[in-house]
Amino acid sequence: MGTGEARLGGSERRGPVAGLLLAAGSGSRLGRPKALVELGGERLVDRGVRMLAEGGCAPVLVVLGAADTRVEAALTVHNTDWSSGMGSSVRAGIDALPDSVDAVLVALADQPLVTPAAVRRLVEAYEQGARAAVATYNGNPRNPVLLGREHWSTVYSMAERDVGARPFLRAYSHLVTSVSCDDIASPEDIDTAEDLARMSEMLDRA
Repeated sequence: MGTGEARLGGSERRGPVAGLLLAAGSGSRLGRPKALVELGGERLVDRGVRMLAEGGCAPVLVVLGAADTRVEAALTVHNTDWSSGMGSSVRAGIDALPDSVDAVLVALADQPLVTPAAVRRLVEAYEQGARAAVATYNGNPRNPVLLGREHWSTVYSMAERDVGARPFLRAYSHLVTSVSCDDIASPEDIDTAEDLARMSEMLDRA
């Protein structure tokens, strides 16, 4: 598994892992909220919820902002400060996490090529003892990110403007387990109509 593998210890799990999908943005470059964009006949917000649930996260929470919509099989959190950037959505999501969960796995709605298998791989790292973990691609940390409860307040204090967990991952890299996901997922995101068309073609060929 890369950095932090030696720290993985026993297999006892301390509590459930919640899934947190960030889907509050307006999609300014796309011209519409990304949460509502359809890919393969499925909205990105629904695809993200399904990914987290199939990957082993429960409950699953979705942070909405620009688009206020009903999302099946997930708890919705409205971020009134969504226009300030991703950091406010991270904070809104952390505020809404139930006391029953021990860790949270954070994912982005605009990265539809992240798979349930990648989520499961991070959850497995947690079950083996990791208290913070990040999916890597070509050795670079991207998304999803898993955070044990003891790290939430630090992430909360560092998340601002358009950054989420990245400052935490950099400042506390010695605490983070890197989980390679090159073979099962991709961190490509959808920012433009061209991105959406390219991913639709990729899924059609799959």
